Amino acid sequence: PMELSSNTGFEEDSEYKDIEGTDVKDMRLEAEAVVNDVLFAVSNMFVSKNLPCAEDVAYINVETRERNRYCLELTEAGLRVVGYAFDQADDGLQTAYHETVYSLLDSLSPAYREAFGNALLQRLEALKRDGQS
Repeated sequence: PMELSSNTGFEEDSEYKDIEGTDVKDMRLEAEAVVNDVLFAVSNMFVSKNLPCAEDVAYINVETRERNRYCLELTEAGLRVVGYAFDQADDGLQTAYHETVYSLLDSLSPAYREAFGNALLQRLEALKRDGQS
């Protein structure tokens, strides 16, 4: 009977796996990190509360400085646009995956690119100033 008990109920019990601290990247945490990374360069960005988040997928709502809204899907494969409104995931939408949120926003929002570039320039200027003091 020992063999039986060792593997029953393990598969469907995801709580148990969580406690075990498996190597699964929790996409909810990933999504929060992604948002914090680039929030400064967009108008609004937050992890969706209405779309189902799981260990392997999370949804992020973003409004660019151009006032365009997108819903992004975050998985191990990367990020892609799944909707053109907050909390909207359209299965039929075949959009390309981006490995990083930077390249995704870069392709969607010129103002994002500009804000990001300016932030980098300011950082470089600050480094130069520090180097001279």
